[in-house]
Amino acid sequence: MMTEEQSRAGPHQGQPILVAGEQLEGDPLEQTHVAMILLHGRGATADSMLELAAQWNQPDFTYLAPQAAGNSWYPNSFLAPLASNEPFLSSALTLLEDVLESIAQAGIPPERTMLCGFSQGACLALEFAARHARRYGGVIGLSGGLMGPDETARNYAGSLAGTPVFLGCGDIDPHIPQERVRLSEEVLRRLGGEVTMRLYRGMGHTINQDEIETVRQMMGSLVARSFPT
Repeated sequence: MMTEEQSRAGPHQGQPILVAGEQLEGDPLEQTHVAMILLHGRGATADSMLELAAQWNQPDFTYLAPQAAGNSWYPNSFLAPLASNEPFLSSALTLLEDVLESIAQAGIPPERTMLCGFSQGACLALEFAARHARRYGGVIGLSGGLMGPDETARNYAGSLAGTPVFLGCGDIDPHIPQERVRLSEEVLRRLGGEVTMRLYRGMGHTINQDEIETVRQMMGSLVARSFPT
């Protein structure tokens, strides 16, 4: 059996984690009270997710964008047997757990932290939220779905306890079957998430303006809930 130290020495451990915010100096986590973890897609970079975050114009947030080893969180399709994506998948999930813990240690609990990913990063964010169900500030899957073949058991434990969840995807996305997006909606709703799911007609594997605006509204709502006037 692997020790905890060995389990935390996978391919994604030790990779850079970019941290950004609108603070002028010091550690952004020490100056803000809400955070978002941004997970890039296959072949992309952490920098690309920070470029996306700039469109949301939310100065209250600190963004943390981990970089996957080799620019990919796992080697095969998200629909492939889970074992075929190891040890990369477990390494990525462990990394997410560690990033959340570091944010919590800085004084921002999971209920004020949002998970957001695009494509492969969306699949990772959704799978992590399902496997570690609890109240988060929000969970956002842009062009992604829960992982594994259709017959994968979805007997996740825990509860999302009303976590706002947004799933957005094109109805002709060549990588993400809309049936998997619908299944993900069903499973996350069953876990207690407040799920909004939108399939955009004629849209491929990309992010549109409605998705950007929806995420911006979710972020604003989290700030308002966390610090009511």
